[in-house]
Amino acid sequence: MSVDEDNRTYRVVVNHEEQYSIWFTGRELPTGWAPTGFEGPKADCLAHIDEVWTDMRPLSLRLRMADAER
Repeated sequence: MSVDEDNRTYRVVVNHEEQYSIWFTGRELPTGWAPTGFEGPKADCLAHIDEVWTDMRPLSLRLRMADAER
């Protein structure tokens, strides 16, 4: 298999700061990460993250900035 070929299935995961990543399906998730329910080929998972992760700032920073604006 070449480096560009990846036939594994991934799942999109998210942490408490609403940051996204991918993880191999079937492997135990690291502490602090939860599945989002989206699974598929790597390219599909990364495309999904591009669609849903529109603000790269961690949740805690977004909340502090919102409080500062009030």
